[in-house]
Amino acid sequence: MQIYWTKINQIIEETPEVKTYMLDCPEGFTWEEGSHTHLAMKGFNDGDKPNKSLVRHMSISTLPNEQSIGITTRIRELCSEYKSILGSLKVGDEVALFKTHSNVPLKRENKNVYLLSSGVGLATFRPLVLEYLERADNVSQIHSLNIDSSRDFLFTDIFKSAPDRKFTAQYVDRREDYYDEVNKLAADQDGLFYIVGSDEFLSQNIKALSAQGIRPEQIMLDKREKGRASFFPSELTV
Repeated sequence: MQIYWTKINQIIEETPEVKTYMLDCPEGFTWEEGSHTHLAMKGFNDGDKPNKSLVRHMSISTLPNEQSIGITTRIRELCSEYKSILGSLKVGDEVALFKTHSNVPLKRENKNVYLLSSGVGLATFRPLVLEYLERADNVSQIHSLNIDSSRDFLFTDIFKSAPDRKFTAQYVDRREDYYDEVNKLAADQDGLFYIVGSDEFLSQNIKALSAQGIRPEQIMLDKREKGRASFFPSELTV
């Protein structure tokens, strides 16, 4: 397993509880839109076995052409040991990256794409939107729907509607409003639906979409095959 040690070059305060850590790109480190990586704190591999409490699975919120690896996460006042350590890091401090993979690259199948997210889950979709805005080939249009009860909506500079580019962005702060909108979007029986959020959020969205006739193959999750199977057991191969 290749471990890339790298330094923080900037810390951006997106909202009072959300920060983006911009990391130097180590030589040989590559990724694409929709990628996640494992972000580890110093000391995670000091013993015989990795200290899993010092490692988290994180989405990369930037594209390679931005020349920094962005990690966007929420750090509350009361948080885990991992988030507490992350929140104390400064520019110049080192972290490790490994096991980078994309489960949700932008599909170019001449269909409408719907991005459904909760809170900071929007970070996973930021590079997909940038990729689309840079090259819209074989994507009919993109609509983003995000729910965040804090009302501190993220990335409003990018997630803003651009009708001329067939991109629309929508934020809501109430669960009822969110699922009303999901049901409306599901009227597109040929669309592709990407979902990012907690497992509970994924389950609720899958249930809502399925009730409207959306098929499992139209639903993209930021999960590897094994993780996806827990939401779509019918997809398990014999």
